Amino acid sequence: MAASSCSIFQSYALSLKPKTPPPPNPPPKCHFFPIKASTNSTPSPTPPKHTVSKPRRPADENIRDEARRNNHIHSHRFSAKYVPFNADASASTESYSLDDIVYRSVSGGLLDVQHDMAALKNYDGKHWRDLFDSRVGKTTWPYGSGVWSKKEWVLPEIDGDDIVSAFEGNSNLFWAERFGKQFLGMNDLWVKHCGISHTGSFKDLGMTVLVSQVNRLRKMNRPVVGVGCASTGDTSAALSAYCASAGIPSIVFLPANRISIAQLVQPIANGAFVLSLDTDFDGCMQLIREVTSELPIYLANSLNSLRIEGQKTAAIEILQQFDWQVPDWVIVPGGNLGNIYAFYKGFQMCKELGLVDRIPRLVCAQAANANPLYLHYKSGWKDFKPVKANTTFASAIQIGDPVSIDRAVYAIKKSNGIVEEATEEELMDAMAQADSTGMFICPHTGVALTALVKLRNSGVIGPTDRTVVVSTAHGLKFTQSKIDYHSKNIKDMACRFANPPVHVEADFGSVMDVLKKYLLSKAPKH
Repeated sequence: MAASSCSIFQSYALSLKPKTPPPPNPPPKCHFFPIKASTNSTPSPTPPKHTVSKPRRPADENIRDEARRNNHIHSHRFSAKYVPFNADASASTESYSLDDIVYRSVSGGLLDVQHDMAALKNYDGKHWRDLFDSRVGKTTWPYGSGVWSKKEWVLPEIDGDDIVSAFEGNSNLFWAERFGKQFLGMNDLWVKHCGISHTGSFKDLGMTVLVSQVNRLRKMNRPVVGVGCASTGDTSAALSAYCASAGIPSIVFLPANRISIAQLVQPIANGAFVLSLDTDFDGCMQLIREVTSELPIYLANSLNSLRIEGQKTAAIEILQQFDWQVPDWVIVPGGNLGNIYAFYKGFQMCKELGLVDRIPRLVCAQAANANPLYLHYKSGWKDFKPVKANTTFASAIQIGDPVSIDRAVYAIKKSNGIVEEATEEELMDAMAQADSTGMFICPHTGVALTALVKLRNSGVIGPTDRTVVVSTAHGLKFTQSKIDYHSKNIKDMACRFANPPVHVEADFGSVMDVLKKYLLSKAPKH
């Protein structure tokens, strides 16, 4: 797609209790806001006032020890299990414990994690809002994590000692003021920067859950020696980091020469056993499925529904960051398509449990070179057909046969959503324009911004609609694509917004001439 960088850059780049259960285990009392239980539950004891400072833990005690001391009775009032995805509850009795090693239903379909909603509904929406808000920004184990601050909705029965966390989540939601106003005529455009995370992508949100469960299974002496995944880059980075933290072997299948060096170096640095295979992601996925059915390797791809439980917390965070007000639109890049369902599930749980009264409309944005969901959507949801994914700068979504196609279709339909696509030139131009306003986004976010531009230009998204674009990875993972663009070194691409360095002779007069010309071009025009 792109040749190596041109010379202008070379010098720069050398369970459930009876009717009146007590509230869920809170963090230590000084972190627990007064919470009003619903009318069908016993009111919580009045916690200490916030003016009471939390005493510092003993010097020989770490935060896990502190959590263990404050939560010495593990009374799990909530539970969850695997069930077939989107099955008729009245007709299906199939279910599995989360401690079972199972990835598909008897029929071969996807599984989903189903929570005991009746138990969760013993507490009203205000209870859950206040509880989640009380944990934000704390270092109390494990609630300092944006994922585990919603533990009751994620893995309610796991012990805190088994959790593997880098306090992921709680990522920045920022107002994209200049980009919205200058390029779209919008005044309420926001970017949820999930790339500001431990390994630089949203995959951390799901991997902390999956690896924590594996840690639990290994302590239970279940037949799990290591954890494996097929990856286009970010999944392997997250898996290898969390496994390394827990001392669990990780095995990674990568498509040879199809991911960025910044992505490749992460699993290598974290000690993963990396296999570079002469195939694409779909080929890697087929191989890892076959291998994990024969060897004691736990499958970490999004076929495993545990990751959805962590990723859905980004949706809950968005609502929290808007003070529990619901945006009109949320736009998510889509490849293997687990993430669009995760956002739907997070929003829907908040609605069902009374935290909000509606959900936003979802948009899934795909690269035109790997667009099976888009084609399925445009066909009126006729029979789904995988595609052969062509090379795209948005390499993490270069997937032609997505595992979570059924989940994505369900999410789009249930949210009255839309699917859009972006050509290579469109996504790279959008990335460059966003960067010119102070962002530094990945190509996948360029795909999402292109979808926004198209929907805004067609009038589907209005100028005052509160819109959130989900940025799935950090731009620093994709510097080569930016170098190629600003070098105008991409074949058959105009690179209209390229901003290459200007070569100037090293003398005062030459520098002054160039600067005067530049300043004149930037001077206000009256």
